[in-house]
Amino acid sequence: MTIADRQSGGKRQILRGVVASKSGVSTVSVVIDTLAKHPAYGKYMRRRTRLAVHDPGNAAGVGDLVEVVPCRRISKTKSWRLVGVVRKAPALGEGPAES
Repeated sequence: MTIADRQSGGKRQILRGVVASKSGVSTVSVVIDTLAKHPAYGKYMRRRTRLAVHDPGNAAGVGDLVEVVPCRRISKTKSWRLVGVVRKAPALGEGPAES
C-alpha cells in the first residue's frame, strides 16, 4: 500500500470467518474456509485458514460469524484485528425443537 492509497482511503482486505475458540483475554481463533481451483485438474478444493485475531472488547464468542482486517503485528502469531460481529451464534438452549 502506497502513501497515495492511504490518503485516498485504499481498499482494505476484509475477511469473514467463524470463531473457533477463545484463546486468552483479547484473542480469538477464526477459521476462514475458501474454495480454490486446482491449477492442473480444475477441481475445486477446500482450503482452511486459521487466524489469531485481536478482539480488544471481547465482543466475539465461539460460533459467531465475524469480519477481520490485517493490522500491525501485535504478537508472534497475531496480526489481524476484529472489525465486528456479523451474526451471533445461537445459544445452546435456542434453536429448532426436536420431537
